[in-house]
Amino acid sequence: MSLVKYSVIGVVLLGLTGCATDDPNRRAKTGAAVGAITGAVLGSQVSGGPKGAVAGAIVGGIAGGSVGNYMDQQQRDFEAALAEEQRQNDLEIQRMQDETLKIDVSNEVSFDFDSANLKPAFTTTLDKVARVLQRYPKTTVTIVGHTDSTGSEAYNQQLSERRARNVADYLIGRGVLAERMFSLGQGESQPRATNATEAGRQLNRRVEILVQPIVE
Repeated sequence: MSLVKYSVIGVVLLGLTGCATDDPNRRAKTGAAVGAITGAVLGSQVSGGPKGAVAGAIVGGIAGGSVGNYMDQQQRDFEAALAEEQRQNDLEIQRMQDETLKIDVSNEVSFDFDSANLKPAFTTTLDKVARVLQRYPKTTVTIVGHTDSTGSEAYNQQLSERRARNVADYLIGRGVLAERMFSLGQGESQPRATNATEAGRQLNRRVEILVQPIVE
């Protein structure tokens, strides 16, 4: 199996999921932050590396005027493929300001407590994700792992990185081009809710799959 090159770029993630929920500009800020994440990772690959530029591995990009349609179609395919998971509230699909698609997966269905091993039901979901990604090759895929604040900060950071890496490796094993794939962990640093309650901690334990178009 090809190995993906992983980058941890926590600085650009500040504010991604930590924006106040009542901020009227939250969607725009989140979209900009998502763009910064994948843009920074993609930029580091384009500038060089053992596998060369992402642009060299993926033939062409999306013409600027066609990006919206390309991502519209991909979003519809994700929503159709993952309809059962959405119905059960196991995941959420969002469209960001910069056209990035964000698939937010609850940790309750993806990993057991304190484990980075993929649950069997989660691999079934990832099989569906991989099939859609293969139909839309002109995108990069960034996996971001998050935890709650239980345990030490250093341990949570490592756990989030292992979980993100395992998701990325699984998708590569299902045929998604390794050069498109990046992973990073954010540990407990980007909570969606308070860590003072179990309900809040459940929201904070999650994996995000960010799918961003490669534009010509």
